Amino acid sequence: MTPERRIDLTAYDSRDALAAALAQRTADALRSEIADGGAATLAVSGGSTPKLYFQKLSRADLDWSAVTVTLVDERWVPDTEPRSNAKLVKDNLLQNAAAAASFVPLVTDAASPEGGLPEVTERAADLPAPLTVAILGMGGDGHTASFFPGGDRLEDAIDPTGRALVIPMRAAAAIEPRITFTLPALISAKLLVLHIEGEDKKRVLDEALVGTDPLAMPIRAVIDHAPRPLDVVWAA
Repeated sequence: MTPERRIDLTAYDSRDALAAALAQRTADALRSEIADGGAATLAVSGGSTPKLYFQKLSRADLDWSAVTVTLVDERWVPDTEPRSNAKLVKDNLLQNAAAAASFVPLVTDAASPEGGLPEVTERAADLPAPLTVAILGMGGDGHTASFFPGGDRLEDAIDPTGRALVIPMRAAAAIEPRITFTLPALISAKLLVLHIEGEDKKRVLDEALVGTDPLAMPIRAVIDHAPRPLDVVWAA
């Protein structure tokens, strides 16, 4: 399969324009799902890239009380810690109109993601399936969600036939232990988008597209197994 057929890339003139367009697409998908079924789910990623997108989406005019927000993955740290994805979401997305949304965190009071796995699995299973929208990010090593090269549970996490919804992950590059939605749970989302910014991330994506080993660059697992060409939005 050629790279052109494996992804559907939209490039924007600025990061502001990208954030505005992605917020609009997300809001449209959530509104449509609410109109059809009365509720919608949104799974988002952490890091610095989505902040502007979160801030714009937080002002979208829709019935946020019918939306449940969760995370694609999470560091196993309290939500008061600066590196917590939950803190990022609460500070930037669950504001303004979006303050009415429900939030399902992926961290519990357990000492480890392995210890908290039963509770997090139950939370994930209680979400309406499939996810309405899932927004992925990508690291400079080609990881997405907590699918890290060298991760102790990477093969399980990216198994397209796996039945687990969430799985713990430990990897040197991850720093903290993590918990992540698995590949099947993410690629089943009705709207699945990879959001990347900067020339470096574009080069990483280009490298992923010309290679084949998903264990070396786990974003390849998403590209290879998504039911349609992966929707990618990018701005320099």
